[in-house]
Order: sequence, then C-alpha cells, then structure tokens
Amino acid sequence: MAIRVLIVDDQVVVRRGLRAVLDAAPDVVVVGEAGDGAAAVREAQRLRPDVMLMDVRMPGLGGIEAVRRLVELFGDAVRILVVTTFDLDEYVFESLRAGARGFVLKDIEPEALVTAVRALHAGKTVLDPSITGRVTEEFVRLAAGQGVPVPTARPDPPVDELSARQREVVALVARGRSNAEIAAQLHLSETTVKTHVSTVLAKWGLRDRVQLVVRAFETGVVLLDRGEV
Repeated sequence: MAIRVLIVDDQVVVRRGLRAVLDAAPDVVVVGEAGDGAAAVREAQRLRPDVMLMDVRMPGLGGIEAVRRLVELFGDAVRILVVTTFDLDEYVFESLRAGARGFVLKDIEPEALVTAVRALHAGKTVLDPSITGRVTEEFVRLAAGQGVPVPTARPDPPVDELSARQREVVALVARGRSNAEIAAQLHLSETTVKTHVSTVLAKWGLRDRVQLVVRAFETGVVLLDRGEV
C-alpha cells in the first residue's frame, strides 16, 4: 500500500516541487496540501495521511503549534517531517520538543526526501546531520540557561545508569553522527551501536533518537564527554 503524504507549506511553488518529487516515487502518493498550520490540522483529520511534510514558518497557525496539535490528535499515527530552511534555529528546536519525528533542509536531494518519507513511515527518525549540529549548538547555548525539559516517561534519568561506552555513543548521536560514523570512530560494529542506542532508549523511557538528543544535553552527557567528541 502506498504511503499517504500531506504537504504543508505556505509557498505554492514549494508544495508543487515537493509533490513532483514524491509523486514520482512508486510507493508514495500525495493525498493533499495545506498552506498553513490550521489547514494542516483540518486536512489531516479529513485525509488521515501516514506522513506529513511540515514547514515551520507560516502565517496564522505556524508549523510548531501545528505539530503539537497533530501529535495530541493522532499520537504516532501520523509521522511529521519538518522541512525547513533552518534560518531560525529555535524554531526547529521547539518543533523537536513538539513531537516532530524528523528534520531535513529544503535543499535536500529528491532521492533523499523520498528515503526520508519511507523511513518515517517505517517508524524511524530522520535527522539531517547539519540540522542535528545546529540543534546541538542550541542545546549548548541553553545549557547555561534554564531550558524547558522534554516530557518523557522518566523526567530525570540519572547519567550513572549508562555505561561508559553508552555515554560515548549517546554523545556522538547528539553530535549528529550516523550509526556508521559512530561505529567507525569507536571501532564497533553498526549492530553493536544500534544495540547501545536501543538500550539507552529503553533505560531512559524515550521514543527515538530525537528525544535522545534532547535528553543527552539536559542530563549533561554530551557536556561530560565533549572533550572526546
């Protein structure tokens, strides 16, 4: 069955471009479009897409609040991929907190966009390495302030629950490294890296790598290990 996608962006030319890319994929079908967050919520209720591509900066109800409302309405039934120019770091930072499952830049290659949609539909998280790096910078900046914690099943997981190797892996995930890059740097197999990530997610009661990045900075794991990464 084809992956049903709803595109949300206030620029018609962007929506058309995204539609053209996705319609060319044999296993993806664009079921609708919306020009702002309020329309996105209405269309999602009507069309029940599997994946939504969401811009951040839109008139009226913006993408961040739309993500929050959609997560409240549908939970994990709809996976939201934020597609942004990333000109304002805090927008993507808050989108992550609201429950978006992935982030890519608008200059993403067509094949990579289709791959991202498929990954989200399969329950995976998509984080563009350059976006993760910018989010990392925002966490470092907020580390000196008071930041707002991300709601999780366990609000304050102790760092000492993790082994030294798990802390290394978490720190590299938060720095935007892929499993392959982590495996190469730590001289591990990719399977072992995946196992470490899954174990940490379970220990900390987290859903995915996005929340793992958030929690890594809030617990100080990355700050503790920054000299090694």
